[in-house]
Parts: sequence; structure tokens; C-alpha cells
Amino acid sequence: MNDRDEIKIDVREKFEVLPNAPIVEAVIHWQARSETIQSHEQFYDKLKKRLEDYPVSHPEHEIKFQAELGSEGVATNISHPSWSGFKFTSEDELHIAQFKRDGFAFSRLKPYNKWTEFAAEAQRLWNVYLELAEPLEVQRLGVRFINLISPVQPERFSDLLTIPPKGPERMPMPIQGLMHKTTFDIPGNPYNLNVIQAMQPPLSTQTEGFGLILDIDVFTTQALEPKEELLKHHLDEMRWIKDKAFFSFLTEDAIDNFRK
Repeated sequence: MNDRDEIKIDVREKFEVLPNAPIVEAVIHWQARSETIQSHEQFYDKLKKRLEDYPVSHPEHEIKFQAELGSEGVATNISHPSWSGFKFTSEDELHIAQFKRDGFAFSRLKPYNKWTEFAAEAQRLWNVYLELAEPLEVQRLGVRFINLISPVQPERFSDLLTIPPKGPERMPMPIQGLMHKTTFDIPGNPYNLNVIQAMQPPLSTQTEGFGLILDIDVFTTQALEPKEELLKHHLDEMRWIKDKAFFSFLTEDAIDNFRK
């Protein structure tokens, strides 16, 4: 297959459910600018009434920096903190919902259950945002799964990754760190795929060694109407892409460890 051959997405394809899958966080993100949010106090009150099962909440702010030229010719950075949204957390602290002026994101932390439950809860909360914020379109829809494999030894990356990092043959050197991002097109489909492979050093409280992060991020490349069936169709296809990528970037030996 050449680089531009169309990839056939088959949402009916079944992927193996791994009992010990390395997922540490799953995220669905709708980037959709609100047309109606004027007062953050009113927005928060309306959210609280609809999210009784998410009892922990707090506002989120963003800081913008502006460079100005002073009287003596010295550039000065001025920060402008402003409200950007609200973060709601479920009682068990496994579900996180972020309602922002420019969209909504839903996260499920480890242990991840299954796609149907995860996507259904994300859709339920997205409908809350859709009702209150009334965005005209979804500029970007994303599905992101962050996996952490631990412990690993850098010299054994080739046992885990189908495309492992390596030093040049003329100058063999041991790997001490890894941060590699590749963006792929999905030919014939309105999606891109970001794949990040990174090495996480052990924390001071840990002794088991390094961790290997496999971060899979699928996202749309064109704006969408905020229609439920249309968005569900894209989420189903994006789920297929992230599952296909997971089983494509990991070796069979790595996958076998997650079956135990």
C-alpha cells in the first residue's frame, strides 16, 4: 500500500479486550466555541443543577501574556488572568468533566472500564454543554488514550514497540530518554492521528524503573455540525483508529503481557 491509499475503516471489527490494558487516561474532547455564555456565575449555577453526581467542582483560569514597550524602552510582560471554564469531578474521582468557553472534555482515569460506558457518559455530559453553550459547530473532535507500560528498560524498547527508537549504527549509544511525536494522515478519511512515544523516569517513591508512554490521539480535520448521530458516527470511526493504532504500534510480546 502506498502512502495515499485509502484506509478502510470497519467499525464492526472486534478488537481483543485486554484484562490488564495499560490505559491510564481516556479522553473525548469537543472543541466548540460557545455562542451564549455571558456570565460564568450563571453558567456554573446551571451546571451544578445538572451535575449532582459530580460533587467536586472549581473554576479554571487562563493567563495571557502581553509584551508592552515601556517609557525607557524595556519590554514588560503583563498577565491577564481570565475565567476559562469549570472542572467537575465524580465522587470516586475517576471521571472528570471540563466545561469551557471553547468546548467540553471528558476524562476517565485508571481503571478504564469499556468504550460503551465511557462514550455514553461523555455523550450525556456533552449534551449538557450543548444545551447551555449552544455552539454552532464542532471545530475539532478528538479521542485520546494515554497508555503507560511499566517497568521497562530502555534497551528493551524493541521488545515492546514495532517502531522502536535506536541509535545510529556508526555510533551506538544507549538510550537515556525518549520523546517522539509523529502525526499521520488517515488517507481517504477526515482524521489525523498523533502518536507520542515517551519515556517516563521513575518517581522518587518508585523502584520498579522507567515507564513507556504510548499516547494515541485521533482527531477530525474538518468542522462538524453538532448533530448527535453525526458525532456518534465519527466517534465510532475514531475508536476504530485508536484501537488499530494500539495493536499496530505494540509488539505481540507486549500485548501478551496485558492478557495476564
